[in-house]
Amino acid sequence: MTGPVLIFVSTSPGEQRTALLRNDRLEAAFIERPARPDGIGDLHVGRLAARAPAMAGAFVALAGGETGFLPDSEGARGRTEGEWLRVAITRAAQGGKGPRLALRPPPEPVTGPLRLLARGPDAPLRLAAQYPDAPLRADSAATVARLRAALGAARVTLSPTPAFDDALEGEFEELSGPDVALPGGGRLRIHPTPALVAIDVDAGTQAGSRDAGAHLALNRAALAEVARQIRLRHLAGAILVDMAGLPMARRKALLPAMQEAAGADPDLRVVGVTGLGLIELQRRRVLPPLHEVLGHPPSALTRGLAALRRGLRQAAARPGARLVLTAQPAICAALRDWPGALQDFATQAGPLSLRPDPLCPPGQEDIHAE
Repeated sequence: MTGPVLIFVSTSPGEQRTALLRNDRLEAAFIERPARPDGIGDLHVGRLAARAPAMAGAFVALAGGETGFLPDSEGARGRTEGEWLRVAITRAAQGGKGPRLALRPPPEPVTGPLRLLARGPDAPLRLAAQYPDAPLRADSAATVARLRAALGAARVTLSPTPAFDDALEGEFEELSGPDVALPGGGRLRIHPTPALVAIDVDAGTQAGSRDAGAHLALNRAALAEVARQIRLRHLAGAILVDMAGLPMARRKALLPAMQEAAGADPDLRVVGVTGLGLIELQRRRVLPPLHEVLGHPPSALTRGLAALRRGLRQAAARPGARLVLTAQPAICAALRDWPGALQDFATQAGPLSLRPDPLCPPGQEDIHAE
């Protein structure tokens, strides 16, 4: 797909969200929390802790008590236990497992201690490198200054209003939930599990119809959105797609359409159709899936950071007001424990008092003037 590409960066207390739009359509989405970066591209001095021949690699100790895995194919072959190595993180940690590493040999041998040498680029910088002609628009002066230092002043604009308009906010809100509306009344239902991701195509208003051609057209149209949602949500590993109301022969006939839809994503592979008629996909994991970042359902921290984001808009409309956040105790505790979030809010809008309320329903967190 061709067309103008724009990158928008929304910065709020404790969080940075980045969107890439092509022809006004969301094509890439990132939610990052600078206090706990995903680590992709970080450069470390590590120490080979243990060889793992059965896994064709080695475990490498990193600063902060973390352990990463260095495959033989990425530089572990021929290395010995206790050896100091310069390594980069190529895949984020997942499910209790440490990050995947690749050797980055320096001109001279490295020695300890364990340390982080450099942070990798965040989402705006990665997208800027991938789309060198795309302009960036951010709503934080500090973010603009940082991006201009890396990319040049002409390419980065400070937005006088929030970088995300209501439509883009709505799309990011949809990414935090399991349901995605489809044209014609259908929907996708996305359910991550520890073993795989299940995606169900719901025919909606066409359910029960005897028009086989309409069912086929609905499923064919749904496949493009399946591939898009996999990409937007950074889903990975085994993915099974249950098409709506089709016999086995017709499900197999959809494989070419699924392969076409997956062609824009180099990490996504179409495996085939299972014995139960499910389309089987596999996607290489690089970044944490959004459901791990946000929680599934959204975590107390996710709800708290969203409340701070909304509160900034309210504070802008009532400068100087003393603000209070009423929320469940777990949300208040998560904000207190998250480095920098409340301090960032105070810098932009003044101090915020937290009022824990066990009766406050999730999603009804409220920042108001006292």
